Amino acid sequence: MNKFIRVDMTTLEVKTEEVPEKYIGLGGRGLTSNFVADEVKPTCHPLGKNNKLIFAPGLLSGTSAPNSGRISVGAKSPLTGTIKESNSGGSFSQKMARMGIKALVIEGIPKDDKFYVIIVTMDGVTIEEAPEEILGGVGNYKAIEVLSEKYGQKVGIAIAGPAGEYRLPTANISFKDPEGNIRSAGRGGLGAVMGSKKVKALVIDDTGAGAVPIADVEKFRSAAKVFAKALMDHPVSGEGLAAYGTDVLVNIINEAGGFPSYNFTTGRIDHNDNISGETLNATITERNGEGKVAHGCHPGCVIKCSQWYPDKKGKYITSGFEYETIWGLGGDSGIKDLDDIAYIDRAMDDVGVDSIEIAVAVAVAMEGGLLPWGDGKAVLDVVEQIAVPTPMGRIIGGGTSIVGKLCGLFRVPVVKDQGIPAYDPRPIKGIGLTYATGTMGADHTFGYCISGNILSIGGSIDPLKKEGQIEYSRAMQIGTAAVDTTGMCLFVYFGIADSPEGYQALIDMINAQYGLSLTAEDVDKLGENILKVEREFNKAAGFTNAHDRLPEFFEYEPLPPHNVVWDFTPEEIDEVYNF
Repeated sequence: MNKFIRVDMTTLEVKTEEVPEKYIGLGGRGLTSNFVADEVKPTCHPLGKNNKLIFAPGLLSGTSAPNSGRISVGAKSPLTGTIKESNSGGSFSQKMARMGIKALVIEGIPKDDKFYVIIVTMDGVTIEEAPEEILGGVGNYKAIEVLSEKYGQKVGIAIAGPAGEYRLPTANISFKDPEGNIRSAGRGGLGAVMGSKKVKALVIDDTGAGAVPIADVEKFRSAAKVFAKALMDHPVSGEGLAAYGTDVLVNIINEAGGFPSYNFTTGRIDHNDNISGETLNATITERNGEGKVAHGCHPGCVIKCSQWYPDKKGKYITSGFEYETIWGLGGDSGIKDLDDIAYIDRAMDDVGVDSIEIAVAVAVAMEGGLLPWGDGKAVLDVVEQIAVPTPMGRIIGGGTSIVGKLCGLFRVPVVKDQGIPAYDPRPIKGIGLTYATGTMGADHTFGYCISGNILSIGGSIDPLKKEGQIEYSRAMQIGTAAVDTTGMCLFVYFGIADSPEGYQALIDMINAQYGLSLTAEDVDKLGENILKVEREFNKAAGFTNAHDRLPEFFEYEPLPPHNVVWDFTPEEIDEVYNF
């Protein structure tokens, strides 16, 4: 990949440059975080002219490596004020890589008030005014359909929905998947950054592109086979996720007593079977029609944790129906009907908002009396209001922290203003350390300690005890930063954590593609360096160790059924980044 494309929205000019030398060995999050640290003023307003938005494929994107289709997007976050990388499936990353594009950067703000579409082909980059029929509250499903008809059914699309147009801090960037449905770079409000730059959509057409160059083809193929086998042989990545999706975790986390419900007041619910992965599977299977139990979010996915969830007549409602969304609406907000949750999930995709942040905000709004507990119809209505937007739509679209302040609440589950997802930190202490110390606000994918705390993958650490958690969260954060740089789906961890051969195969694929001789120690060092760069940016933006803390109520409100509290001291929390 040898092209570094810059789009200046102030002048509407495009420059294609050689890749800066320091970025040659980077991709995905490693590239986006280093770029943001190098070129974005840490104290800038995230929606102002000095923020920049960067799209980058991973090191292995565009190759035949299984599950290597993630795209990373980076900027300063409007939600948290920190550095941010958010990644997504779809076909965008693979098309960029095949076209030789290392990164695409959007900078500046237009002088007029028009929205634009950026079109990237093998012939170059053009900027056009966005069609009226995709603006002004038009949902993502319709907008993607219009753009596909205009530019080709096989193009890749990244789009800011209505929430992005209105620059709401929960706005995501949605990506067209191979079937024309929606995947999202959800967390951190990067859709608002895209909207601030008046970019409604990016369209990428790789017609005429060749294969991604590989230095040692045979070595690469051999390593890819070993890697794929490791993924398929593991019971989680090879069986469980394809059968039940990520929603397989509902019964597991509920049984563990770490399923935060009714705005983090209990760790267990009694309607878990209504919303579990097993019920999800049975419902899709029974309804048949357009439903699919297993589906890949990008070409080359072998795990297939996604699915197509249909209505009672077998008609498609939504895909990528994730555990965290189902938890947030079904557990944290008390909605007991899986169909209601599916329609809300679709609506969130359509307006272009982070389904985790909105779900956590909804639960806080319910405690604050703005919405009735467990009322799926009321939640669907308020999510749809974001496309207008009504005052209530803006309030919910403002995110958890804003809703908590407006409702005068102290039980507001956020870190650095980002909603805490899906796993309560009191009885699952490793994930609590990840939430507290992550450079991008509370984020389970930043260092997925559920693997060792609950699933006993890659080791087993008692989730109720403090012993070993600091070292474990640190190691998971380092490893995740490295994986995010490759363009791999995070779920490859399940396959390689218990397979030294699988982990080595991942490194071997990188070496074979680029003619390198990286070791496991080199990969760890890469992850460490990314975290250091991100923390330095945050420090310059005004963040200190005092921001690496969980909300105070976790310290004095015991969570049933284990009736435990968050008991790490500030000094112990600060040890996570003692490397």
